[in-house]
Amino acid sequence: MGTDSRAAKALLARARTLHLQTGNLLNWGRLRKKCPSTHSEELHDCIQKTLNEWSSQINQDLVREFPDVLECTVSHAVEKINPDEREEMKVSAKLFIVESNSSSSTRSAVDMACSVLGVAQLDSVIIASPPIEDGVNLSLEHLQPYWEELENLVQSKKIVAIGTSDLDKTQLEQLYQWAQVKPNSNQVNLASCCVMPPDLTAFAKQFDIQLLTHNDPKELLSEASFQEALQESIPDIQAHEWVPLWLLRYSVIVKSRGIIKSKGYILQAKRRGS
Repeated sequence: MGTDSRAAKALLARARTLHLQTGNLLNWGRLRKKCPSTHSEELHDCIQKTLNEWSSQINQDLVREFPDVLECTVSHAVEKINPDEREEMKVSAKLFIVESNSSSSTRSAVDMACSVLGVAQLDSVIIASPPIEDGVNLSLEHLQPYWEELENLVQSKKIVAIGTSDLDKTQLEQLYQWAQVKPNSNQVNLASCCVMPPDLTAFAKQFDIQLLTHNDPKELLSEASFQEALQESIPDIQAHEWVPLWLLRYSVIVKSRGIIKSKGYILQAKRRGS
C-alpha cells in the first residue's frame, strides 16, 4: 500500500463523516471516462476517482489533526458560480436519499450544494422517492418528513421550486392536497412507461405541474456500491463501516442558451456507530 493509501486509510479509520464532492465534471479532463454507459456507472467512476485524487493530495497536517469530518474533493474541478452571472444561470438539483432514517439529510444536502456552488439558493430541487422496504408501496407517510424539510427550505428562501419523481396520479394527488408548498414538477421514468399515463397527464395539467422525464435507475447509489468504490480506491480499508446517507446531483444551465455550464455530485456518508 502506498503512502497516499495509508494516510487515507488512517483518516477514514478515525473520521465519523465523509463529504465527497466531484466538483464540475466538465473540468475533469483526463479523469473523465470517455462515455459511461449508465448513470450508475458514471457515479461509481466519479466516487472512485474523487477518492483517488483526494488521497493523492492529503496534507500531512490533516493526518496529524484527524478531523471528525473529511472533505474529499477534486480540488482543481471545484467551480463556484460568479455572483455577477448568477441571474443568467438556472441551478437545479436532484436529491437521492440512501439512508431512510435521516429526513434532516434534505437540509444538509441543500446547504452543502449552496456552499459548493457559492449561491444563496437553488432554483429547483427534485426529490427521488425515498427508500422503502421491498414489497411496500410508497405512501404519503414515507414522503412527508422529507417534503416538510423541503417546504421549510422554500420558506427560508434556500430553494425556489420543489418537485417529485416517479409518483403516480394517486400519490401525486395525495401529496398535492396535503402539502403547503405544492410540487411544481414530477419526473416520470420512461423506461417503466413509454407513454405518460393519461390520468397523471390530466391531473398535472389541471394543477399546473410540469411532467418531466428521466432515466435514473430505481437505486442510483446503494450501500454496497458505495462500499465497493471505497474499497477499490483505498485498499484494506474497513469499507463495510461506511454508509452513504444521501447523494445530490446538480447542474448549472445558462438560461439563454440552454447549455450545461457545470454538473457534479455531492454525497455524505457516515461511519456506523458514530
